[in-house]
Amino acid sequence: MAAKTTCPINHTEFREHAKPVDVVINGVAQKAMVKEFSTGSLGWYLNGKTTIDVNGKPVQVQIGMNLTIIGSKDLPKEPAKKEEATVP
Repeated sequence: MAAKTTCPINHTEFREHAKPVDVVINGVAQKAMVKEFSTGSLGWYLNGKTTIDVNGKPVQVQIGMNLTIIGSKDLPKEPAKKEEATVP
């Protein structure tokens, strides 16, 4: 059995340093946005629509893509950073 992959970062590092990822689908640039999934995993998510040519005919396609950091689901849970209250 293969060894389990350990995630080299924690939630705080991900929240503070992860940036959107550029993805090109059929020559069209898209951005996968930073995401903390409900499962506890960390990664990026892209949803949208684009057109792909099939036999000279344009077809509309729905895009749904997850990029999940392997091992991130097993990281110790850290609460989301709370916004500091501003004093008027």
